[in-house]
Amino acid sequence: MAKNQEPKPIGQVTHYFGGINVAIVKFSKEVPAGATVRFKGATTDFAQKVSEMQYDHKAITAAKKGQEVGIKVKDRVREGDQVFEEA
Repeated sequence: MAKNQEPKPIGQVTHYFGGINVAIVKFSKEVPAGATVRFKGATTDFAQKVSEMQYDHKAITAAKKGQEVGIKVKDRVREGDQVFEEA
């Protein structure tokens, strides 16, 4: 990647369930479980491995492009936070 080039977001947080620490993320490309992603927003900035994701309350191995999936997150995220692929 060229320096000073901002990475493109691969998804966005559409909802967050605080009691269970689950973010609903709409991805703009296919993302497999096990990928490391970075959540970034006005007050959010952390990376984590996607250990499991769910669609319609069932575990899935990859999020399809345009699909909204639930991901257990280690920290609070907010609606509108961007999701980036970590190298």
